[in-house]
Amino acid sequence: MSTFDLSVLFFLQMAFILGVCRVVGMVFKGLGQSQVVSEMIAGVVMGPSLMGWTLPGVSAYLFPADSKPILFAVSQVGLVLYMFLIGVEFDVDLIRSRLRSAASVSVAGIVVPFALGAALAYLLVGDASLFAVETTTLQAVLFMGAAMSITAFPMLARIIFEQGLSRTSLGTLALAAGSIDDAVAWCVLAVVLASFQSDAAIAFYAIGGGVLFGLFAWLGIRRLLLPLGKVVELAGEMSQGMLIFVLMLVMLGAWFTDFIQIYAVFGAFVMGIAMPRGKFAAELHRIIYPLTTAFLLPVFFVYSGLNTKIGLVNTPYLWLLTGLVLLAATVGKGVACYAAARWHGESHREALAVGTLMNARGLMELIILNIGLQRGIIAPALFAIMVMMAIITTLMATPIFERVYGSKASRAAKDEAFL
Repeated sequence: MSTFDLSVLFFLQMAFILGVCRVVGMVFKGLGQSQVVSEMIAGVVMGPSLMGWTLPGVSAYLFPADSKPILFAVSQVGLVLYMFLIGVEFDVDLIRSRLRSAASVSVAGIVVPFALGAALAYLLVGDASLFAVETTTLQAVLFMGAAMSITAFPMLARIIFEQGLSRTSLGTLALAAGSIDDAVAWCVLAVVLASFQSDAAIAFYAIGGGVLFGLFAWLGIRRLLLPLGKVVELAGEMSQGMLIFVLMLVMLGAWFTDFIQIYAVFGAFVMGIAMPRGKFAAELHRIIYPLTTAFLLPVFFVYSGLNTKIGLVNTPYLWLLTGLVLLAATVGKGVACYAAARWHGESHREALAVGTLMNARGLMELIILNIGLQRGIIAPALFAIMVMMAIITTLMATPIFERVYGSKASRAAKDEAFL
């Protein structure tokens, strides 16, 4: 298709995406699911797993292969802006008071699922239908361990926000543990890619560059921006010029972490943490949040759904393997994080809530799986199995969380009754 045809089609795609996300969101809201999970399901509905199977002609017209790069670019902008806002809301002071618990939960959420994933990979690596022939045992073990260890950090952040827990002890504990968890998993992935490409520089740049960027943002950028926070406090609003400057910093942070292969969301998240608090943060949320969540972010979920083919899991053996992977993922992540939280004195209720939230994998899992598939580490069948696990663990998160911890509405009603 020509560039003009693709630009015309893009507007129809956006209208279709927004409409389907709205309808699916209303359906799944009645089933107790959050908006973020609804958008994940909507992405799968619009992909080859459902629409491509039932309405192949419509699917081919609406989402031709030539249009995917455009959708990918738009989806990345939405995801980066959203993760920036999550960083802006991130309460670093609260983390300090929960550092030991967060570190413990994070370690448990990495080590146990990594070990279980590595064991599965060791047993399955000889099967050419699951791992590429060129994949070594070490590469398979590291990749599967990293994939099992990942947490759906963007989804985790959005669920916490939707539940009204952004500035609470529980919300901060889960976000801190999830962010550490994912950063380590991406560093392990960098090692896998380095070994697969015989280039140690990939891992060096990813790990070393990420640490240096975090220190630079916290010790340098954060301090340089403090005067801007005072300007906004005095003016009572953020000027257009200041907003443009902030957005430029966000894009530079996303570019840098993408360049060193940690992934753009971490650069945006770190930049958000570096922003001044108070009125400055409130203005950023007021200006950026509505358009990002309502218009840009759904494209991210749809783009990932277009690359998901659940129909590849089509034999009893593969379904049995899917169940085994799901069991290992749930025990390794949810149970391990619960145990770690309890070990550090969290209540049974809060520990269960943390374990439930950490067990969601969502589309961060799909991202890492797509990288593995594109780089020739895993085969399409294993890709489909891992996608199934990601979808199910994410679907489980909100209903179990609300059953354990209570919904936002029920907690508000209890607080009102108490007062």
